[in-house]
Amino acid sequence: MPYYQYLRKVSEAEQVRSVNGLLRLKTALANEIPKKTISDNLLIATWNIREFDSNNFGLRSQEALYYIAEIIDHFDLVAVQEVNENLRALEKVKTILGFSWKVIFSDTTEGSSGNNERLAFLYDSRKLSFTGLAGEIVVPPVKVVTEEGVKTYDPATQLARTPLIVGLRTSWFKFMISTVHIIYGKGVSDEPRRVKEIQLLSDFLAKRTDDKNSHSRNLILLGDFNIFKPKNQTFQEISKNFFIPEALQNLPSNIPQNKFYDQIAFRGDVPSKEIKGGVFNFYDHVYRLEDEADYADQMPATYHNKEEADKKTRYYKTYWRTHQMSDHLPMWTELKINFSESYLRDLESDILDNDDIVPAMPI
Repeated sequence: MPYYQYLRKVSEAEQVRSVNGLLRLKTALANEIPKKTISDNLLIATWNIREFDSNNFGLRSQEALYYIAEIIDHFDLVAVQEVNENLRALEKVKTILGFSWKVIFSDTTEGSSGNNERLAFLYDSRKLSFTGLAGEIVVPPVKVVTEEGVKTYDPATQLARTPLIVGLRTSWFKFMISTVHIIYGKGVSDEPRRVKEIQLLSDFLAKRTDDKNSHSRNLILLGDFNIFKPKNQTFQEISKNFFIPEALQNLPSNIPQNKFYDQIAFRGDVPSKEIKGGVFNFYDHVYRLEDEADYADQMPATYHNKEEADKKTRYYKTYWRTHQMSDHLPMWTELKINFSESYLRDLESDILDNDDIVPAMPI
């Protein structure tokens, strides 16, 4: 569980607010998220934590960091998008989570579309072990054959934000996991650059897992794909190569809950019928609309200069609190990872089907 002693360093008002918020979060998470076990299940989440942590609307408070850590702690592994070039917020959350939590993060992606963002995985090392694979995905050059039969290679256009892939193991399950933040571009359903990025990535990773030298044939692809609707081509470009559990296919993950930006997909030996999932709406429990007045002294002049109450509320709801928490909800899934009984059943069946094997006499 997170280390709460750092709350003693904040004001009394923030202490009271944080304690009450954490208690509400704990109750809700216990009711909505399956309980973590040592070897039977694996709880994975993906969460775009908005500009984590830029200073556009003020740095996150200790209270917000505690709420973020509390949510993360209810999972075994969380992929985080929009990690800022400055790692202060990520390191603070890791400190709150405690020594057993490890982090793997990418370098920043340069350029305006890259936005100096990193991608990261936070994982509980009591449950998961790092297998050694870590890298940023680079799309290979395209082979071109001229009319004269000469082979040349055109450099491939890379994704705006370079995806991160790592290898992990838990219990009976070894896998690769890749997290992405696909380009948004223009605000239309099947923006061509967005479709192209997902298509390139989906095809590349499918080919990589099929390679006999692949680190693992099991791959989890998750993150912010900026998908508008499941019927869009952006969704189809993932599902043509990956399995998306039915439990996750129709779960809007933005705050208004009208877009399907985030997704978790699988390729390889994953028991599809046993996959559960959902999204967790933390705004039902912290930074609620009825809490607006409690944060008035923390909000900038932009808020206080608005005369109409509804405009102040809109600012608090849409801008300020989403830079304390996020404008995305964490999406989660539960995998069953204890295959010991099925393994023994298969072994028993193989033995009985083999006439050359003499069953041992019972003791």
